[in-house]
Amino acid sequence: MQRIGLIGTGTMATGIAQQAAQSGFDVVIQGRSDASLERSSGGVKKALDRLVAKEKITQQTADEALGRIKTTQALEDLKGCDIVIESVAEELEIKRDLLERIDSILSEDAIIATNTSSLSIEKLASLTQRPAHFIGMHFFNPVPMMSLVEVVRGLRTSDATHAAVVALAEKLGKTPVDVKDAPGFVVNRVLFPMINEAAFALQEGVADPEGIDAAMRGGCNHPMGPLALADLVGLDVVMAILQSLQQEYGNPRYAPCLEIVKRVEAGWLGRKTGRGFYDYSK
Repeated sequence: MQRIGLIGTGTMATGIAQQAAQSGFDVVIQGRSDASLERSSGGVKKALDRLVAKEKITQQTADEALGRIKTTQALEDLKGCDIVIESVAEELEIKRDLLERIDSILSEDAIIATNTSSLSIEKLASLTQRPAHFIGMHFFNPVPMMSLVEVVRGLRTSDATHAAVVALAEKLGKTPVDVKDAPGFVVNRVLFPMINEAAFALQEGVADPEGIDAAMRGGCNHPMGPLALADLVGLDVVMAILQSLQQEYGNPRYAPCLEIVKRVEAGWLGRKTGRGFYDYSK
């Protein structure tokens, strides 16, 4: 694989684009507007500038990585990509439209990967005419720092597609782990109930946010407490994933705690809004 397409301009797509460009791949980022594409490419530049300032990479390396990234609003410009990674909102209808359109643009041998964290790989594969060339690549935020990629096969994903994607993940400097096509895969299935339980502990007055997070850092050697992590992920995202797990498994244990729901209703979504479990406006 030499050319990677990214559909989306959010944090995850931007991080994947940066990692791919730094790893020597040509990258095409497709987005809906010039503004979103400028934010994404600007985000890559800022990240690379920080690495240069910290002497992690040279200015030449940063410039070469930026030179490998192209941006476009036209899905047709992804033609010729060896793999396209879809990283848009976790809404089936949005993904349906994009997958159906990109399926008709790419060569029949090209791979389509989805960065979904909660939707069925097989259900998404059924929206295309290439289920054998469809797979899940679940990256983690921030992509350049997090080593894991959950590789998720659908029932019809071919061995060749799986092998190619595992090899790609390794070339990106990641550790691929095979997981079953089940709601939440491994990480989210374990992580988000933990965040939810931390919110219940807060609700029941077991400890304040600082105390809960300090206990999990000190007692479990977690680098970040669950409530601070929830604020980083975004409480709207946390609530959506918990609701998805509840719906898919039919188990009330995944129902979002009111401490999460009420903050989302108030617009306190975490770091991105300045307030969540913690106040970041100070």
